[in-house]
Amino acid sequence: MIILANTTITGWSEMLWIALISICLVFTTLVLLIGVMKLFGYIFSHKKPVTTAATVSGSPIAHTQLHEDEVAAIMTALRLYMSAFHDRESEVLTIHSIKRAYSPWNSKIHGLTDMPNKK
Repeated sequence: MIILANTTITGWSEMLWIALISICLVFTTLVLLIGVMKLFGYIFSHKKPVTTAATVSGSPIAHTQLHEDEVAAIMTALRLYMSAFHDRESEVLTIHSIKRAYSPWNSKIHGLTDMPNKK
């Protein structure tokens, strides 16, 4: 006999109904959450059409493709411009060996426990 919230459940059929209802409730909640997530995803990722106001004498400006030479020239100019902001470094790695005094933090003996006395 199981007692839940001042209600007595006496048979297997009542326990199976409670289990079935709780499983259905969980799956229904999950399906609703998936629907809400997909709805938010659709709302926030939906792109609105972009209208441009750039017109020349009533006709829109045609966007042309850049040639490879023009792209290379632009990238080279940007690289030279951005490299002027950085400090010049020697790019030499120097490793110094430092002798340190004894420190209990790196001592392994403090991690060991004493052997108990056998009597």
